[in-house]
Amino acid sequence: MKILMVLTSHDQLGDTGQKTGFWLEEFAAPYYTFLDAGAEITVASPLGGQPPLDPKSDLPDFQTEATHRFKADPAAQKDLAHTVKLDGLRAAAFDAVFYPGGHGPLWDLAESKASITLIESFERAGKPIGFVCHAPGVLKNVKAADGSPFVKGRTLTGFTNSEEEAVALSKIVPFLIEDTFLAQGADYRKGPDWAPFVVEDGALITGQNPASSEGVAKALLTRLS
Repeated sequence: MKILMVLTSHDQLGDTGQKTGFWLEEFAAPYYTFLDAGAEITVASPLGGQPPLDPKSDLPDFQTEATHRFKADPAAQKDLAHTVKLDGLRAAAFDAVFYPGGHGPLWDLAESKASITLIESFERAGKPIGFVCHAPGVLKNVKAADGSPFVKGRTLTGFTNSEEEAVALSKIVPFLIEDTFLAQGADYRKGPDWAPFVVEDGALITGQNPASSEGVAKALLTRLS
């Protein structure tokens, strides 16, 4: 069982001067869910190497059992420090793909031709594709086989407008996931802010927020089994 995890390489939070990147828990919890299930994990990013960590995700309030395990795990830290470049990777080499969130993906992965092509290849092959929190936003420019927006008519979730408002970034992010999906004709669903909420639509699995990351990973494994 080979699973590809795709992380952002973007570290600037708009023009605020603040840093962003990937959200630690959204990487760590799925990483260990996959690892403990016996998966062979490849970690990739647009630029390769060490992806930027959203510094807020490293604050004490956001630590979990999985993040503590990661910080005590040299092998996992090595995996993260040496991500392979996304360009050139092929869906045929993997059984599933998972995208952790953090605000970074809204800037780079949402516009990345390599990421768009990869997701389309996984989808056409019927392989599970999982996205959590802001990562569903990378579907913005993905197309269905008929050229329509990939999310049109699909049931999915992602970071809500109210959650974005709560972290005071509604005017900073390049687009709002909820608004974008609704405009593209998606059957967008959401649960209570910050509570786990996972939506499955065939092989497409999405989670609303950081609390949903392990649930998306488990659902992806269920699809593989």
